[in-house]
Amino acid sequence: MKLKRLSIGTFNLYNLNEPGLPIYTDESGWSQEEYDLKIDWTARMIRLLHPDIFGFQELWHGVSMTRALEDSGKADDYDLLVPSDIDGTRIVCAAIVRKGLIEGQAEWIEDFPKKFVLKSSGDDPQTPAISVGIHSFSRPVLHFTIRPREDHEAAHVYVCHFKSKGPTKVFQESWFEADEATYKKHATSLGSAIATIRRTAEAAALRFILTERMKGNRTPVIVVGDINDGHLSNTANILTAQPRYLVGDSTGGGDVSLYTAQTLQEYRSSRDVYYTHIFQDAMESLDHILVSEEFYDNSKRRIWMFDGMTVSNDHLNFDDHKETGTNDHGVICASFEYKPVKSTSSGTPPEA
Repeated sequence: MKLKRLSIGTFNLYNLNEPGLPIYTDESGWSQEEYDLKIDWTARMIRLLHPDIFGFQELWHGVSMTRALEDSGKADDYDLLVPSDIDGTRIVCAAIVRKGLIEGQAEWIEDFPKKFVLKSSGDDPQTPAISVGIHSFSRPVLHFTIRPREDHEAAHVYVCHFKSKGPTKVFQESWFEADEATYKKHATSLGSAIATIRRTAEAAALRFILTERMKGNRTPVIVVGDINDGHLSNTANILTAQPRYLVGDSTGGGDVSLYTAQTLQEYRSSRDVYYTHIFQDAMESLDHILVSEEFYDNSKRRIWMFDGMTVSNDHLNFDDHKETGTNDHGVICASFEYKPVKSTSSGTPPEA
């Protein structure tokens, strides 16, 4: 296969489960009518955007994803990546990938790397010791490999979904119940802190995996998903390694860096209208497409050039997701044109 263009999307499915099955504390789940609307809207988005790779979050049941793909009329175009045991009782990431792109088998990464450590005795005598005892992802990270060009190295794709900004519910914890009079007024702030720590740990654990994959080689990497934070957040900074973006004829690129499609789009637009979620009237960008230097315009080792991004988010202006089948996140897609950087006069790409 020798694609001239590669398109990548990410899509939070808003708790896509079979009708009547419980979702969190909602024992009734989706009604048949609500479910049918969700399937119809999801299928229409797949049909409309039709990217080469579509990463999904908040999938509860494999049958639901299969039905949405079949109803889109595009099932023959894709390989569907869902765990075999996803039966409505837990949440996973999933993907559809254009046939012919995948190499090998997909995996869902649940545990943090064995050598991953979040522990410090403190940078100076005034800094207390810290230890974070989290050992797994809230939602398993989907990992698979694609080869869009047989004349180039395969690319590794990761689909992720990190802990939300919603405060962790602490009111059932034993320490809370033992002194509710003290802790009740602090439940939101303590819960928010716990959620932030968990999300930060998940970002750092995936960054650990990515660095092990990328360091010292030319392996292309794509990360898509709902990180529940903006592109300038600490969560994103950990994931991307905060690369420097260059303009004009400057060239660079970082060995382990990831570049956000949002920033690449902003360089091509006179106005930033990118948002994928609305909470209490605040518009945020929680859903991201991140790419390694092989997809970065100004990289010395560029293979693919950014060719634009779309954000489908009009439905976020209406809080009627159950009545319309829409989701509560924007759906984003980015495309890249096959355009390797020109070689130097010696015939070899310039060194870093």
